[in-house]
Amino acid sequence: MEIWHNPRCSKSRAAEAFLDEAGIAYTERRYLENPPSADEIRAVLERLGLEPWDITRTAEPAAKELGLAAWGRTAADREQWITALAEQPSLLQRPIVVPDEGPAVVARSDEALQSLL
Repeated sequence: MEIWHNPRCSKSRAAEAFLDEAGIAYTERRYLENPPSADEIRAVLERLGLEPWDITRTAEPAAKELGLAAWGRTAADREQWITALAEQPSLLQRPIVVPDEGPAVVARSDEALQSLL
């Protein structure tokens, strides 16, 4: 299991604490230091069952600089969003927990993490 994590984020720290308390082994990926590639983002989106705009932090300064609020949200726009996430990893919603098998989750709540057990 891998957790895409920002240690400065309280939600990320809470997700790690949950996994630790549950005794679940994981690899920490500090995605700001080790950003996921566009291919990795595509793979995680498939496992999440979401679109890139669903895991984008649109209130971030980088989102405003890019004008994300005006971007389309259709299949034709998907690659533009994925490229932005790969180039600006601070735009990724966090934390994202990616099990070795099965669906991934955006782990912003204990309920989302419970689905991994």
